[in-house]
Amino acid sequence: MFKRLVQGISRTRDSLLGGLKSVLTKNTPIDAATMEDLEAALLLADCGLDATERIIERVKSHSQKDAENVVEAVVSEMTAMLKPCEVPLELGNTSAKPFVILVVGVNGAGKTTTIAKMGRRFKEAGFSVMFAAGDTFRAAAVEQLTEWGNRLDVPVIAQKTGADPASVIFDACSAATARGIDVLIADTAGRLHTQENLMAELEKVKRVVRKFDPLAPHETMLIVDATMGQNALSQATLFHEKIELDSISLTKLDGTAKGGILFALATALPLPIRFIGVGEAYDDLRTFSAQEFGRALLADSTLEDSSAAQ
Repeated sequence: MFKRLVQGISRTRDSLLGGLKSVLTKNTPIDAATMEDLEAALLLADCGLDATERIIERVKSHSQKDAENVVEAVVSEMTAMLKPCEVPLELGNTSAKPFVILVVGVNGAGKTTTIAKMGRRFKEAGFSVMFAAGDTFRAAAVEQLTEWGNRLDVPVIAQKTGADPASVIFDACSAATARGIDVLIADTAGRLHTQENLMAELEKVKRVVRKFDPLAPHETMLIVDATMGQNALSQATLFHEKIELDSISLTKLDGTAKGGILFALATALPLPIRFIGVGEAYDDLRTFSAQEFGRALLADSTLEDSSAAQ
């Protein structure tokens, strides 16, 4: 499974390590020019300004004497930055039934596919699951979620296209309660964080669901497309301001060299990162682990390769 993670984030690793190895070899002097080059390499890997500055300060504060120690400091700081975001979703620790997960994000982020993968994961862990087709506007969205439900043997609560999303999700809460369902995962229509009317609709969904359970939704999860790079940070920040997110999950890490956005998110918006998607298969939705991600991202990070040509 770790090898699959290494493979899944290979583009990001190649981007980041390529940048680091272009700056650092075994004999590289650790001076101001090297620090500037290291900063540029981290920025090009989409780590973001705040995260990059934190890494650079860590390197400087430890007065590294050689390039190998610099790499160790970078690895250590990256892992430390991600560690506070490593908060797995522990459904067994809650008395809420159903535990309502509201899934939000922009069009094309992979919300519906992520819902299906989460549903299978939860079923395999022994929980009963239901889907709510709250995306009532996108063409074939209800059909898509229903098809996933059929494949996974998960019931889907849906209404006709154009129905009120809040009504659909409220009905799903009632149905889940009546059937003794453990986890209800609600889809929503994709929307840009700048679309005020659609963001207000999400606020309405949350208000209506609270009439069913004052603590629901128990998890409002933003699905972020990692290929968006720094735009993903803007999305997450504004979604959080508008509807108060509980967590973030990243998709499509296998299709981008911009996985450094994880560090930007962890620095600017330290919400739990529940899952990362590194491929199309069900098992490619992985519980986020800072230690594993750091190891996979910086696999083969020794400087022998970069100095071999010397």
